[in-house]
Amino acid sequence: MSVRLYIGNLPRDLEREEFEAVFAEDVDNIVSVKLIADRKTGKCRGFGFVTVKTDEIADVLVSKYNGQPLQDITLKVEKAMPRSKENEGGSSSNAGGNRKGGNKRGGGRKPASYSSPAPESTQPDPRWASDLAKLKEMLAAQTTAS
Repeated sequence: MSVRLYIGNLPRDLEREEFEAVFAEDVDNIVSVKLIADRKTGKCRGFGFVTVKTDEIADVLVSKYNGQPLQDITLKVEKAMPRSKENEGGSSSNAGGNRKGGNKRGGGRKPASYSSPAPESTQPDPRWASDLAKLKEMLAAQTTAS
């Protein structure tokens, strides 16, 4: 099973070839290397991902590269968080493959679709639960008053 590593704190002027060269000596254990770039400028957004073959290799690479300098900046390397189920469904990642969109007047963006999740499947963040409860009470009082 492959494991993704998050590589953060990258220099903004880093090129893809330079990023790949960092991991050149471990190329036998690496499945893919991806530098995340800004769509408009093409410049590095400051992070990237490296996919490795096993969890053990991931642990070795994290300990090897985390804290190492790259162009006088210290790298941050850790196991990437798994993708959320919302993004895997293709709703926000535009799974159709057409990034530009066809609507010229709307700036190429589709209107967001909102659906309320089932109440038992998601719980509010405990740090904000009391504030959320107060807001719900205020809203209920407001709608019954009008």
